Amino acid sequence: MNPTGRKPTGGLVASPVLVGGVTVLVAIIAVFLSYNANSGLPFVPTFDMTVNVPSSAGLVKGNEVRVGGQRVGTVTKITAVAHPNGAVSAKLKLALDKSMQKIPRDSTLRVRPKSALGLKYVELTTGKSASDYPSNSTTPLSASSKRAVEIDDFFNMFDEPTRVASGENLNEYGDAFAGRGPALNRTLAKLDPLVRQLEPAMRNLSSRRTGFDRFFPALLQAADEAAPVAEIQATMFVGLDGTFEALEGVSKDIQATISGGPPALDTATRELPAQRPFLAANEELFRRFRPSFASLSAAAPDLSEAFRLGIPALRGAPSLNRRFTRSFETLERFGEDPRVPSGLRRLARTADLAGPPVSFITPAQTTCNYLSLLFRNTQSALSESDAVGSMLRVLPMSVAQLPGSEFGPAAVPANGPWFDPNNNANTLRKDSFLHSNPYPNTAAPGQTRECEAGNEPYAQRRKVIGNAPGNQGTANQPTKRTLR
Repeated sequence: MNPTGRKPTGGLVASPVLVGGVTVLVAIIAVFLSYNANSGLPFVPTFDMTVNVPSSAGLVKGNEVRVGGQRVGTVTKITAVAHPNGAVSAKLKLALDKSMQKIPRDSTLRVRPKSALGLKYVELTTGKSASDYPSNSTTPLSASSKRAVEIDDFFNMFDEPTRVASGENLNEYGDAFAGRGPALNRTLAKLDPLVRQLEPAMRNLSSRRTGFDRFFPALLQAADEAAPVAEIQATMFVGLDGTFEALEGVSKDIQATISGGPPALDTATRELPAQRPFLAANEELFRRFRPSFASLSAAAPDLSEAFRLGIPALRGAPSLNRRFTRSFETLERFGEDPRVPSGLRRLARTADLAGPPVSFITPAQTTCNYLSLLFRNTQSALSESDAVGSMLRVLPMSVAQLPGSEFGPAAVPANGPWFDPNNNANTLRKDSFLHSNPYPNTAAPGQTRECEAGNEPYAQRRKVIGNAPGNQGTANQPTKRTLR
C-alpha cells in the first residue's frame, strides 16, 4: 500500500530506459554535428556555386571560403579537370551562406595559405559589376587569380645535395663564428663608413653611362690581343729588372719622398678645409665686384680723362702736402679735444637720421642727373642776358577763365572743353585740362625706376594728375663738360 494514499504518476523521468535512449540520441547528434562542422550544419540553406581555379594548391574538402577575412562558406568538393591542350586545373564546389546570394560577375578567387603549416582557404574578392552569379552557376577559369608562390614551393627548390651542403655550411659557419661576437660587432661597426662611401661609388659603377658591362669583354679582348706579343712582354719585364736595379741606388730618396707624403697629406687634409671659408669669401667678394667691373667699361673714358688731368695736379702735390702740415697739426689738436667725441656722436646721430632721406634723394642725381641739371639751368638762366635782363624772367600767360581752370581758385581740377557762351554759332572752343605731377618718380627706393620729371609726355584733351602712364626711362640730358 501507498502510505501517502496517492496513485503513482507516469512520465519521461519515470522510465530509466527512455532517459538513457534520449541521452544516447543527443550524444550521437552532437558527434554528427561535430564531424560535419567543416561541411556546414545540416538542414541549413546554402548558396551553392562551382568555381574553376588553376590549381587546388593543397586544398582539402571542408576548407573555408572567406571574404575580407570572414568565413562565409566551405569547400564541399574538389575535382581535377583535364583540358585538351594537356593543362590541368581544379573545380571547386562551394557551399556559401545565404548572405552571399549576390556575387558580382567580376569577382575574383584565389587559393591562399592560412598558416605556415600548409592549411589553405579560398579568398573571394567581390567586384562591382551590376550582374550577379545565380545559384549553382560556374565561374570561368579567368575569374581566378594566378597561383601564388607558396612557402613549400620555396623550400622544394632545394634538392637533397643542396640541403646537405647547406647543413654542412651552417655547421662550419657556426664553429667559425662561435665566441667571435664582439669582434664581429666591431667589424660591422667599422664597415658602416665603408658601406656609406661605397654606395654612391657602386651606383656610379652600375650606371649605364659607365659601360661596366663592357669591362670584362674588353679585358678578354685585351688578353686576346696581348697573347701574340707575350714574348715581347716577357722581354719588357727583363728590361724592367734593369730599370729597378737602377732605381735601387735612389731608393732611399724615393723612400724619404714616400715617407714625407703622408705628413704632407695630413697637413693638407687639416689646412685645406680651414682655407675653404677664405676661398668662399673671395668668391663672394668677386661676385659682388662683378657689377663694378662691368661699370668700369662705361666709366673708362671719364677715368682716362681724370687720369690725364690728374697727372699735372699730382706733380704739384708735394708742395701742397708740405703746406698741409699746419692743417694736420690743427686736426690733431681737434682730435684730442675732449668735446669732440660728444660732437661726433651727435654728428653720427645726425648722419643716421639723414641716411633714409639721403638714400631716397641720391638716385635723383646718380640715376637722373637732376642736381647737375638744376645748377646748369640756373647758371644758364643767370648768365645769358640782354638789354632787358637775364634769361630768368617772368612772362605773362593767358589762361582761359573756365570752370576749374588755373586762372584762379577752383573747386575741381580743370577737365574738359568749354564752349564760349558769347559765340552764337557755338564754334569757338576752348580747352582747359589740368596736368599736374607734384611727386614725379626719380628712381628712388620704392618707386618705378624712371626719371619722370621733365620727361612726361603731354596727354592732349584729357586731365592727368600724378604719374604719367608707362615708364619714361632713365635717359636724361648729360651735363658733361670737357675741362681744359
